[in-house]
Amino acid sequence: TQKEVLKPGSTMVTAGYALYGNATMVVLSTGNGVNGFTLDPSIGEFILTNPDIKVKPKGKIFSINEGYAAYWEESVTKYVHKCKFPESGNPMNARYVGSMVADVHRTLVYGGIFLYPANKKSPKGKLRYLYEAAPMAYIMEQAGGKATTGKQRILDVVPEQIHDRVPVVLGSTQDVDEYLSFCV
Repeated sequence: TQKEVLKPGSTMVTAGYALYGNATMVVLSTGNGVNGFTLDPSIGEFILTNPDIKVKPKGKIFSINEGYAAYWEESVTKYVHKCKFPESGNPMNARYVGSMVADVHRTLVYGGIFLYPANKKSPKGKLRYLYEAAPMAYIMEQAGGKATTGKQRILDVVPEQIHDRVPVVLGSTQDVDEYLSFCV
């Protein structure tokens, strides 16, 4: 029933995603870390190739669809400006594929931050909670990262409908914490 499904992501017991390209990979968490499995086509099985994946505490990459910049809240605009033009040190590298799985996977492997925040056109966010935001937040947290809507931990959100949408910001803990400092 819907009542059984409309629960916070913190009640999840597993989450995963598949990547298809020159290799086929499945990334999976059953609540005890994150593991990556790659398909070996010669035997038709997935082999554990990336055990105990951990996201770096701080990354050098930020990922956001800058096509929506005109609609961002001021806090997002200021954060992205800081990523590009820091007061000291090197700017972060901007990378955005447009596929949440690909962008989050890169963030998981190399560190950094993935942002799909709310904006003036989509004030509740664009990504669906139950089957986009919560599973990716679960994986990121299991890998030592952080995931937020900008107002609360993603896994603490209680959806009201199956297709509820939420803002999503996730990745390396220091990068997400820095983003949250702009949301005050």
